[in-house]
Amino acid sequence: MSDIKKYIEANKDRFINELIELLKIPSVSADPAYTQDVLNTAEVVKDRLEKAGCDLVEICDTPGYPIVYGEKIIDKKLPTILVYGHYDVQPADPLELWDSPAFEPVIKKTELHPEGAIFARGACDDKGQMYMHVKAMEYMTTTGNLPCNVKFMIEGEEEVGSESLGWFVKNHHEKLANDIILISDTGMIANDIPSITTGLRGLSYVEVEVTGPNRDLHSGLYGGAVANPINILTKMIASLHDENNHITVPGFYEKVEELSRAERDEMAKAPFSLENYKEALDISAVYGEEGYTTNERNSIRPTLDINGIWGGYQGKGTKTVLPSEASAKVTCRLVANQKPGKIYTLLKSHI
Repeated sequence: MSDIKKYIEANKDRFINELIELLKIPSVSADPAYTQDVLNTAEVVKDRLEKAGCDLVEICDTPGYPIVYGEKIIDKKLPTILVYGHYDVQPADPLELWDSPAFEPVIKKTELHPEGAIFARGACDDKGQMYMHVKAMEYMTTTGNLPCNVKFMIEGEEEVGSESLGWFVKNHHEKLANDIILISDTGMIANDIPSITTGLRGLSYVEVEVTGPNRDLHSGLYGGAVANPINILTKMIASLHDENNHITVPGFYEKVEELSRAERDEMAKAPFSLENYKEALDISAVYGEEGYTTNERNSIRPTLDINGIWGGYQGKGTKTVLPSEASAKVTCRLVANQKPGKIYTLLKSHI
């Protein structure tokens, strides 16, 4: 352990500077305006894996953004670990809520980070964690302490649903063969409590657009006589949950497994303070599906949420028009046995 600490201390400034340079690249996979930045990030990841000691590193084409694959095989008889991560990030919007620009990393101390932390988009989802594994690989190859074979699979579409990941895995079984997969893109119970995540909820996404008249209309002349797309959209959204916050889409819960009382009791043993949870989020009460605890709601239960909604005049002041269209982004977090395609079909039918 002392050797590891010495290596980290000797290379700490370099590690931080390299990560900061990586964080400066706005690899926003959801926005086509950043396509070249996403591709540039893949090149940087490839370079870092090569310098960390991988004998083979490839930028692998997919139907979408490329996957960076790297490997260090020291003995085929030894176990193989596959490290998964992603180099793409979420959009930084709303920009006005950032204390510093999202892609201009800064190191600062806060109450939560008294020793200091890097603040930037992607610092902890997932460039920071991914880079940690790359640096661990560097240490082990540099010092000759690598105890097993290591493979890396770093994708560029995690933030948009990993659309190409399934295709890549299906077409590269032999390349990706391993004994265990290591993912550091999850949560922890607390900073001082080691946590191993064994499963995550999936995702189904749909964008809804409601169209009405062929142009925006004056509300004084047409109000009450023509359907307002925003009104229609909000009614649709309101219909998705009942008074107990139960999702009303027919068939939505059909494949959802109900955990036994004993299993739920085991879950409840995990350290958790509801008061601390509320305080950290600055909320007075929690919210969610009736009959389940907060930790159950955010793990073993599926959800349906509106992630964005727009339509009509968005500027300051008033503009008395009936918009011609309104839209919303809808996502469902899915649990075991629920299939994204099936949920999409059910949601579309309900809407």
